[in-house]
Amino acid sequence: MQDEGERGPFVAGVAPSFHRFRLIHSVTCSYREMESATISKEDCNKEKPDGEVVRLQRKIGLVPAVSFIIGTVVGSGIFIAPKGVLMNSGSVGLSLLVWALCGVLSLFGALCYAELGTSFTKSGGHYTYLLETLGPLPAFLRLWVEFLFIRPAVASYVSLAFGRYVVEPFFAPCPAPMALIRLVSLLGLTFVVAVNCWSVSMASRTQVTLTFIKMFALVLIIIPGCIALGKGKTENFQNGFEVDLLTLDRLPLAFYNGLYAYGGWFYLNFVTEEVINPNRNIPLAIICSMVTVTVFYVLVNVAYYTMMTPAELLLSEAVAVVSDITLHTAFKRKKIRRTAIAQRWSDVVSVSLQTFANRTLQGLASVIPILVALSCLGALNGGFFAVSRMLFVGARDGHWPPIFSMIHIRRHTPLPAVLFLYPLVVLMLMTGDIYQLINFASFPRWFFIALTTLGMLIHRYRFPLHPRPFKVSWIIAITFTLVCFFIVGLSLYSDPWSTGISCALTLTGVPVYYLTVYRYRLPHRWRRIFNYCSKQLQILLEVVQQEVQTY
Repeated sequence: MQDEGERGPFVAGVAPSFHRFRLIHSVTCSYREMESATISKEDCNKEKPDGEVVRLQRKIGLVPAVSFIIGTVVGSGIFIAPKGVLMNSGSVGLSLLVWALCGVLSLFGALCYAELGTSFTKSGGHYTYLLETLGPLPAFLRLWVEFLFIRPAVASYVSLAFGRYVVEPFFAPCPAPMALIRLVSLLGLTFVVAVNCWSVSMASRTQVTLTFIKMFALVLIIIPGCIALGKGKTENFQNGFEVDLLTLDRLPLAFYNGLYAYGGWFYLNFVTEEVINPNRNIPLAIICSMVTVTVFYVLVNVAYYTMMTPAELLLSEAVAVVSDITLHTAFKRKKIRRTAIAQRWSDVVSVSLQTFANRTLQGLASVIPILVALSCLGALNGGFFAVSRMLFVGARDGHWPPIFSMIHIRRHTPLPAVLFLYPLVVLMLMTGDIYQLINFASFPRWFFIALTTLGMLIHRYRFPLHPRPFKVSWIIAITFTLVCFFIVGLSLYSDPWSTGISCALTLTGVPVYYLTVYRYRLPHRWRRIFNYCSKQLQILLEVVQQEVQTY
């Protein structure tokens, strides 16, 4: 055991500030105060109504849980990935099969996380499961890369897409000013942060509303295609499984693009402690949402192929993708500049939606970009809602600064964990070097997902009697784990340079872990400064640590 003097600032806590905070704001004792002062939680909270106890409350039912998963999965991916799947699969029929199989593989991964979410009742997603199965170092590294570059890059990417879809219709056919796009992106980002700081219920209702809007956008694409298909417009599906253009070395890239569009199925596990009846609702929400997304994705692509020929999709860039692999290749060969990628990405997606809308929805063509922008906003909201909980749990476990583990005394939201992500995303959004960082972020994301499911298999073997209310088949778990490691290997093969930089950035967390978490090695003055800043921030933000255990 480490004594108080050896523990780092991420572990030591800021309990002395609670006394001052209590006197100012009339808040009762915090959870850590109860431990240090040997006051029982029952005595501390016996006179407080349940709604006034400072904690993250269970407010996410089945419908919000389903909306949460669908809202984070369905973003811009379905609008930019179809060309990548078609180009690398070689035929219409095989591309539809790839879309269906990517949905099945994503469902396999989601089912693995359903087992983990019902076996370990803490929030935190990847972090919690790595901590429980493989130990603290992998868990800390997952926190490190998420806060350092995964979340800032992904959130900047999605918010920039939101800004483009809002602004560019007003300037078409001329290019929109980049400064205005960034400003609108910043406004969308600020709205999402404000909602998540204000209320868990409001964030949940916002997610449900945006999910229905984005599903409505998909329905607007699907219905005209199905009507045309019912009228006999099937010429693009004849000889759908021609394999003349198929090469085995490109088929994995088709799956890579498809899985990119299904990303986000794991976010419900980040908020397990806030789900009502998680043993029932987590597996049920995962199955309902992933089956729904898979069916909609396949139907959207059927609609695309009904209204446009494969040659039109490929040659006119009607439905296009600048995937991680494409970006890797472009950077490596220096064929295009990074600043040009953003404009090209926006151009091809705008052309795809405009082409399809002009052929099928003449009266609603101008509405489609707004619906897609709201779809991006829903993905951004879900990401902030989930990732802030992972940082919250990591701080509660002593692996992150204690201020991140605190909750607003009235709003009952993890205010610091949400707010401290905001400046990093703004910085990334304004500097403009988002796309290179997206490349770096893709490798650790899949690597840690693979480690998580591998840890689940190891834990199941080592602790066969551990209660598992929901248990997935060995075949499903092993298949998905192998697919994840294959994707990691594909990243290494496609661009070892970017993947190597990603590994190096991830490993920078190792010395941080040993200096600040495992055994404190920093000067005493630094710790005093750190604790002083934490106390002042706690008083300024009106936050305390949760007063009851919620797992």
